[in-house]
Amino acid sequence: QVQLVESGGGLVQPGGSLRLSCAASGIIFGRSTMGWYRQAPGKQRDLVATITSGGSTNYADSVKGRFTISRDNAKNTVYLQMNSLKPEDTAVYYCNARGYYAAFNYWGQGTQVTVSS
Repeated sequence: QVQLVESGGGLVQPGGSLRLSCAASGIIFGRSTMGWYRQAPGKQRDLVATITSGGSTNYADSVKGRFTISRDNAKNTVYLQMNSLKPEDTAVYYCNARGYYAAFNYWGQGTQVTVSS
């Protein structure tokens, strides 16, 4: 019943921008910590950014100053604005929802981001 549906991925040139969206259903969105993670081929899934229900954010060092996570509780949607994209940002980006005290932990299916000339 829980659904996390990512959109906005695609092919972009280095230095370009993309905005990813994750629409959530089946959860109480306003009580969830939302996050974006990414996984490149042959690599582990790594944190990109998280945002708590109160709006506190956390970013991987590699994306600080370039990426911005935000949420719209009225729309049950979390966003990842990605600017100044680099080839090393190429990965499948996954949306994540975590409940208080890790009561739940859900993942979306992922959306491909490819940064290439």
